[in-house]
Amino acid sequence: MVNPQMVMYEEEFNQIQNVVDRLVKDANAKVVFIVDKNGQLIAASGDVDNLDTTSLASLTAGNIAATGGMAKLLKENEFATQFHEGEKANIHIQLVGNRVILVVIFDSKSSLGLVRLRVRRASEELNNIFEALLKKVADPGADSPFAEITDEDIDNLFND
Repeated sequence: MVNPQMVMYEEEFNQIQNVVDRLVKDANAKVVFIVDKNGQLIAASGDVDNLDTTSLASLTAGNIAATGGMAKLLKENEFATQFHEGEKANIHIQLVGNRVILVVIFDSKSSLGLVRLRVRRASEELNNIFEALLKKVADPGADSPFAEITDEDIDNLFND
């Protein structure tokens, strides 16, 4: 299960944004975005100016939740990949590490095969970034200059 509040550091956000930016180009997509399972937009790239990304992010998370319910009825863990084909636009949805949702919107200038190929590589990269982020959150003081300060040091500071 995903934590209700995901902690994001600038370094990891930039890495995620780089993956999303590259995926737009590599997959010849119109829009790529990443959403957490609660429907919060994490990163987006491409032609997002004329798109209600907030609503799309929420609806995507709802879609994943609904198909997760169907998966349970069929005794499956999850349906990790979804594809929706429209007249002008197609949507490829990939669950990454059971943590976040990678969404690629593309048209006839790209193909499902190319998108799936590029999404597979991007998913691996994103999974590695989120794994590292979880480790960083689990041990937040490891790189902190305050890691060596003890409770005794703090007591001494205020007892003077």
